[in-house]
Amino acid sequence: MLRTVNRVALGLSGLALIAVGGAALAAGAGLHVPSWWPWHGPDDALLSTADRERWRDEGWWWPAVIATLAVLVVLALWLFLAQLRRARLTEVLVDSGDGEGALLRGRALEGVIEREAESLDGVARAAITLRGRRGAPRARVRLMLEPHASPAGTLHRLTSEAVAHARDSAGLASLPTESHLRASKHAPRRVT
Repeated sequence: MLRTVNRVALGLSGLALIAVGGAALAAGAGLHVPSWWPWHGPDDALLSTADRERWRDEGWWWPAVIATLAVLVVLALWLFLAQLRRARLTEVLVDSGDGEGALLRGRALEGVIEREAESLDGVARAAITLRGRRGAPRARVRLMLEPHASPAGTLHRLTSEAVAHARDSAGLASLPTESHLRASKHAPRRVT
């Protein structure tokens, strides 16, 4: 979803900047511009004196301008910080024992952990995401538990079996794991 929001925001801001910049450049060059366009020549200002003083006495004007600019700054910061977040880990560095190492696809390791986690008793669905650096990955595990599952027992089996097997098979010293457990919804039992 972030990729879609990123592309739409970038596309819209790019189109707006191209349109405004092109029209201002055309007006500055003395080319014909529409009558509603605020600039008509190279000596025109963005806001005339009358436009700048028009709303000065209105009590709502400056709070509205400041609130709008604050919202735009917060949205711009959110998009900027979203760019700094790391996406999924694409590859994991595996110690092959010969000093060279090998690269394992991150999605392959995620798939193996998912399948093993889903095979545990009481797990309806599992979703694994690897993050971090390729030499020191971190796993984020989201489990959907069946109604009869014991969260403590399932979490113990997850760490001692699925995560431990992945850590050992990839030759990692550790595989820190963050687990999120949710119970699946089920229909109530009828008692007769």
